Amino acid sequence: QLQLVESGGGLVQTGGSLRLSCAASGGTFSRYAVGWFRQAPGKEREFVATISWNSLTAYYRDSVQGRFTISRDNANNIAYLQMNNLKPEDTAVYYCATDRLRMGVPRRNIPSYENWGQGTQVTVSS
Repeated sequence: QLQLVESGGGLVQTGGSLRLSCAASGGTFSRYAVGWFRQAPGKEREFVATISWNSLTAYYRDSVQGRFTISRDNANNIAYLQMNNLKPEDTAVYYCATDRLRMGVPRRNIPSYENWGQGTQVTVSS
């Protein structure tokens, strides 16, 4: 069973940067799309970004387009989310997960994903 562990969260000021990591173990990470999601207090979990198994395709939610970059290193079973120009509205717990479909086109909807990590807190101060 694939297990994912997020890290790299923290407290930053508006305009700052963080790089989140999603380390995988116990399964075939390299054949599944990886998604990043976030959940702010009192709000539903939402899609942030996703990348295909072969890194050829990536999608972002509109509010992070141009500021966040998703990437992956299949040789080391890890995915990243580089977050630049952070804003207070980016404050949330960030989660990574893998798509249920092997070698499929990455999707944006939460039910398409499984193997959720425990999350990492990102706090952006104004």
